[in-house]
Order: sequence, then C-alpha cells, then structure tokens
Amino acid sequence: MMQINIPEVLAEVTAAWERYNRAVNTNDVAVMNELFWQGPLTVRYGAGENLYGHDEIARFRGSRKGPIDRAIGRAVITTFGHDFATAFCETQVAGATRRGRQSHTWVRADLGWRIVAAHVSSMEGT
Repeated sequence: MMQINIPEVLAEVTAAWERYNRAVNTNDVAVMNELFWQGPLTVRYGAGENLYGHDEIARFRGSRKGPIDRAIGRAVITTFGHDFATAFCETQVAGATRRGRQSHTWVRADLGWRIVAAHVSSMEGT
C-alpha cells in the first residue's frame, strides 16, 4: 500500500518547493534551472509559452526581467511514497487583477527533488 505524505518526505518536498518559489520571486535563474530535471522530457506550460526539455526552459528563464512581487496563497503539496509528489498553489502578483495558479510534478532524482512537469496559468477576474 502506497504511503501518502510520509512526514520526512513531505518536509523534503516542501523545502524544495519553498526554495523554488523564493528563486522565482528573486529571479534566481540558477536555482530555478537547478530544480527542474535536466532532461529532454521535462515540460513547462506557462501563461504564454509551451516549453519542452530543460534547454528550452532554461532559455526562457534567462529572458526573465528581474524579481517579482508575488505572494503564495493556498497550497497543497502531496507526496506519494518516497519518490513522487505534486504541488499546487495559488499566487497573486502585486498590482495584478488576476490570481495565478502553479502546479508541479516533483520526482526524487539522483541530485535530489526535481520538477519534471509544471504549469502556470491565471484566472480572469478573481
């Protein structure tokens, strides 16, 4: 039977997820790139782009324009066994009228927890 939210695994994923979100807010491209799995099958669907493979994602990250004043709202992180997790959260950029959504699929890789799939979108008028 698969174990859900093993406390130590949940703590590891939560720490990696928090590190990633700090990197997004401060525009720490090196950390963002580090936390995405470095493979050709990594996927990131953004608000205006579909990116396939770590190389495309890293190129996109390099074009970002500095820090972002973004708050994290409700978040749900769930681990499945010792090596797989999902993380979903709501976001709000200061001054924006739309509320954002972010989802990640995390896998324990050789170098630690890595995002293998991500999606970012926003909701109109919320």
